[in-house]
Amino acid sequence: PEQVAEAISKRMEMLVISMGSGKGCDAQYLFAEDILGTNRGHVPRHAKVYRNLAGELDRIQQERMQAFREYQADVLKGAFPDAKNTVGVKSEESDEFLRKLPPI
Repeated sequence: PEQVAEAISKRMEMLVISMGSGKGCDAQYLFAEDILGTNRGHVPRHAKVYRNLAGELDRIQQERMQAFREYQADVLKGAFPDAKNTVGVKSEESDEFLRKLPPI
């Protein structure tokens, strides 16, 4: 309760942080999940939601999943990697490297 927290805070040398105990403490605390609205379901009565990012995070997750599906499809059909995604080497260097390898 606010009155109790304020009375304790006034008598303490160390900082007293309020989480739902009113303005009488030295500092206020809320979880980022509550401030940003990323939690699901019940919002504690002491919390205040400043943004509703849960829906945005759901949308971003769908975008992530779609990007991986597209990547998988490109790999399976041979569209990735192509020449612009592959690091090349001079043929002389490649030949020298292959000569130095043990036989298979």
